Amino acid sequence: MSETRSDIFVIVPCFNEHPHVRRTLIALLKTPYQIVLIDDGSSPPIYPLVQDLKFHYLRHEENQGQGASLKTGMNYALNKGANLLVHFDADGQHQVTDIELLIAPILQGKTEVTLGSRFLNPHHIQAIPRSRRNLLRMARIFNGLFTGMWLSDAHNGMRAFSRRAAKEIEITKCRMAHATEILGCIKQKGFRYEEVPTHILYPTYARNKGQRAWNSVHILFDLLVR
Repeated sequence: MSETRSDIFVIVPCFNEHPHVRRTLIALLKTPYQIVLIDDGSSPPIYPLVQDLKFHYLRHEENQGQGASLKTGMNYALNKGANLLVHFDADGQHQVTDIELLIAPILQGKTEVTLGSRFLNPHHIQAIPRSRRNLLRMARIFNGLFTGMWLSDAHNGMRAFSRRAAKEIEITKCRMAHATEILGCIKQKGFRYEEVPTHILYPTYARNKGQRAWNSVHILFDLLVR
């Protein structure tokens, strides 16, 4: 697995992550993958902070939401010939070393989609703040009832897709409801999938900005009404 992987694209949605995005990109650029950052209407724009780095930069002039950013990035990567696509957050919580674990089952032909999970490794579970742990468990039940996919984790931003799966997954929910929408699409189209352990960091800034219970109400409204 030491060959060049220029057909593997890492899609990085970014909205106002000015303090963290440069560090995230530098870590990603040590890998053999192509990196696509989507600046989702950040103010000020992200590019001046990272213009000396070599990556693909896309920008929404107005904030459209994470789902819309992933859709923009995936369409771009597919047009550039991507054979495997990875979702990766810009805020420094995801670990670059987890990408290898995430893409391995797809490269080996075992599955078409992999989904990161914080609940497969006991050490990773302990790193999750207790309040977040409880919220994620409730979200897991919601996802299971809504999509029929009973996963160990919910709304984990690390995912990977084969080219075929990426082409057939249509993201229509522009904001956070896209995470549940993706699962429903995987189930509906019958893609082979596998959960993979991923380690998420929870520094103070991440705890302060994470999903709140009220956000879950907005996600439910987006899915059921819009």
